Amino acid sequence: MGAKVSVIVPVHNPGGTADACLRTVVEQSMPPEDYEVIFADDGSDDGIEERLDAIAGTHPNVRVLRLKHIGSPMRGRNAALEVATGEYVYMLDQVDHLERTALERMYRRAVETGADVLVAPLAGEWGPPSVVFSRDREHADILGDRLLSLLTPHKLYRRAFLVAEGLAFPGAGGILAEQSFVLRAYLRAAAVTVMAGPACCYLGRRPEPPVTPHVHVTELRKLLDVIDESVPRGRRRDRLYAHWFRTAVIRRLGGTRFVASSSERTVTFTTLRELTVQRFPERLDHYLPVSLRARAALLRAGRLDLLVALAQATQGTHLKAEVKDVSWRDGALVMSVTGEIIWGDGNPVRFLPHGRDRLLWTSPLPLNGLDLPPEVADVTAAVASTRFEVYLRNGATGEVRRLPVTCAVVRVPDGDGVRIQVTGTATLDADDAAPAGPLPAGLWEVHMRVHGGVHQARARVTGSPVDCTATLADQARRPIVPWWSDQGELGICVEPRSFPESVVLVSPGTTLTRQRDHVFVVVPVPYMPPSGGPPAELVLRQAPGGTREVCAPALVEPGVPGLAAGRLIARIPMRRLPRQGYLAPGEWMPFLRVDDEEIGLRFGVEVSRGGRVEIRRAAAPAVPERRYPRLRRLAQRIPGARNMIRATRTMQQRYMPS
Repeated sequence: MGAKVSVIVPVHNPGGTADACLRTVVEQSMPPEDYEVIFADDGSDDGIEERLDAIAGTHPNVRVLRLKHIGSPMRGRNAALEVATGEYVYMLDQVDHLERTALERMYRRAVETGADVLVAPLAGEWGPPSVVFSRDREHADILGDRLLSLLTPHKLYRRAFLVAEGLAFPGAGGILAEQSFVLRAYLRAAAVTVMAGPACCYLGRRPEPPVTPHVHVTELRKLLDVIDESVPRGRRRDRLYAHWFRTAVIRRLGGTRFVASSSERTVTFTTLRELTVQRFPERLDHYLPVSLRARAALLRAGRLDLLVALAQATQGTHLKAEVKDVSWRDGALVMSVTGEIIWGDGNPVRFLPHGRDRLLWTSPLPLNGLDLPPEVADVTAAVASTRFEVYLRNGATGEVRRLPVTCAVVRVPDGDGVRIQVTGTATLDADDAAPAGPLPAGLWEVHMRVHGGVHQARARVTGSPVDCTATLADQARRPIVPWWSDQGELGICVEPRSFPESVVLVSPGTTLTRQRDHVFVVVPVPYMPPSGGPPAELVLRQAPGGTREVCAPALVEPGVPGLAAGRLIARIPMRRLPRQGYLAPGEWMPFLRVDDEEIGLRFGVEVSRGGRVEIRRAAAPAVPERRYPRLRRLAQRIPGARNMIRATRTMQQRYMPS
């Protein structure tokens, strides 16, 4: 009897990028006797061959196929399909990895629904699983259920269905050749099931196979032929055609590659325009976003010069996602956020008011008589449908969690135009973070994705630090700390590894006050351990590479969890003339010393020759090697000696004259 699932992984010189894939395919919760893994090696020579042999030697359910190198993963997939024994097959790439229960969950759902093709949740660096996976769907429709947004081969296919339909990948080719395989599977399957729930597969970065413009157009013609064979003329075929007109034609007439290469640009324009005249009638422009209709008009008019100028003007268009406020409400972290699309030159995208309350899209440059008529340029409905989603991404594991949001579209008058902002809140409730359960410990990035409107984009949420208060959240009473990266990006730390680490995260919020010959440095403390916190010292060392050091005991004042941050206060003596143990003109690097262990803080102290003291933002410095005289190092081994040294230092700085 064959396996339940065959996992097919084409491999070629992955280096270290395949580590997660190799590990997760053999650590599935499904019993090893119920699934097999087939690695199709496309003539690798970077040492992966030995690793695969070692894995196969210790896992009876793993096989390795040795193939001559042709530079395409598709031949490897076909070779693996020929020897696979599973009832279902799952396509995976060497840079991807599976969630531990993925095969078990996918197989169970496919059998329950009798699926020929099962589409399971995918996630990656771009964000959480698509909204397509918000609910389970049996007999999903390729258009109504947005399956065209999921055209990578990462699906669970019934092997008997692939054999009966004669479905296989082309021997070589680019992304369109892969999409052609998936499209045929969608169109011929009796039942396509969409499975909701946590991500089953995390996609890594896949470089797009390099193809010439002529090969690209040839592959696109073949894909359109697949549509013609399976879908009769009419609105449904037009919508399918419009998808590839947008993704495989119009979008290639913009971006860095199109702008940079003049020789390839001309060939790309010529071949795509010829294909457009032959296969993409003008009525399809109705299905394009308004911003892309201008490109389509320029393409049909043969205006390569204006296409290049428009691509240059829109290059670098991005989402500006800002956090305005962070606060704790009833044990939940509420983030007030705003998103706005920005042109590459840093100016916000503006729309032109028309009539009573209509809005028109405007090009960032004159189109010399080819401007869109008002009925085509009207974006009122698209603007009204703009929404954002906010999600957390674990920087170490790639796991993503979508947060519940509220949002609204706001029109902001700007001269003779109107800017569009989407504003609202995102809420992190640690007791109910997601159906997958509580957030695992670690550092989580906060991302925003704007969709449904004129432009779609995603970005890290940024902003000036507005709050660093932590609280003990969820049923386990774990500390959760909002913090900001050195680039001003908002993040969430769940259960910091130690008290000093939590202080480091929020240390950019440090302030200071000078009083005569002392400086009071106040470092925020996000939370206090139940034990009350260990004795701490603030150490300042002259930078760069200076030998002077100032050390002062720090008083830790607890705050109110979820309401007010605590404070770590150190009284630093200063003099205008350099002297050991005193703050003097120059730049100083801060360190927090707890239990004789040091960790760098994320700010700097600058003292001018006139005695002005300022905090500046800086990355945490590396802890220098501690250099103690030999006698002192020996003395510190005596029980109680460290406490005596600390007490002596405290007395000197508090009571001895300066």
